[in-house]
Amino acid sequence: MIPLLVSEYRKFVSTRLWWILLLAMAAYMAFVSGLLALGVAQAPEEFNVKVDAEALVTSVYGTATAIGYVFPVIVGALSVTAEYRYHTIVPTLLATPVRWRVTLAKLLGSLPVGVAFAVTGTLVSTAVGAGVLALAGSATFLGDPAVLTSLARSVLSLTIWILVGVGLGTLLRQQVIVIVIVLVYTQFVEPLLRALLSGAAATTSSAVGTAASDATSGATSWGTHLASFLPGAAGEALTGSSIYSAIGFGHLLPWWAGALVLTAYALAFAGIGTSLAARRDLG
Repeated sequence: MIPLLVSEYRKFVSTRLWWILLLAMAAYMAFVSGLLALGVAQAPEEFNVKVDAEALVTSVYGTATAIGYVFPVIVGALSVTAEYRYHTIVPTLLATPVRWRVTLAKLLGSLPVGVAFAVTGTLVSTAVGAGVLALAGSATFLGDPAVLTSLARSVLSLTIWILVGVGLGTLLRQQVIVIVIVLVYTQFVEPLLRALLSGAAATTSSAVGTAASDATSGATSWGTHLASFLPGAAGEALTGSSIYSAIGFGHLLPWWAGALVLTAYALAFAGIGTSLAARRDLG
């Protein structure tokens, strides 16, 4: 198993794509976290009274967890789909015919790269966010143990995301399809779903009478609960705060539950993909 793990790790780091995406993630996180921090620093006083300031700042530091997780997902997915695209999966399976061992090696071999993305995304988001807040004269809360714990869990969350990417690549195999699905879902579909599930019933409730309010409150609770189990929301739960939850897009699960849910997505994708692969050819 160890030679297989080493082989899978080398496949990750032997191409330039992973560090190009790493640099792209760092640049994107610097821009977004800086923009969010500027918005927090310039927020009206009435807004700061209604929203917990520490939670809002933590959501700025968690920008990579809320938005940047798309990068480790894509890297993880490409590590699998590239093998099918260039047919290097054939010698891999000839050397190791047991497919679940190959899948396990890909999952474990992706972890060092996942940690690199996790640490980079978290550090850049925190450094730029805290820098903008400090320049604007706002509190950074960097000495708060709760904030430091949130940053550590951000690293864990982003590391798990690369496993989700490997699982998706195992399940779908087609490189272009995987990239399109990941981008569309992470940047548009899930944010829209969370907004609709968390806010539609509440809006209806406020627009109608008391009786209707009672009837829709259950729907609101149900929608909010369901939204917390979506992959992105589960990943954000590890930090305990996100820009989405800060603006009212549902609540987050406890951090440990978020970790379990996100890991379950990764293992489910990988397990189903491995099972299907045993029934189809390598074309």
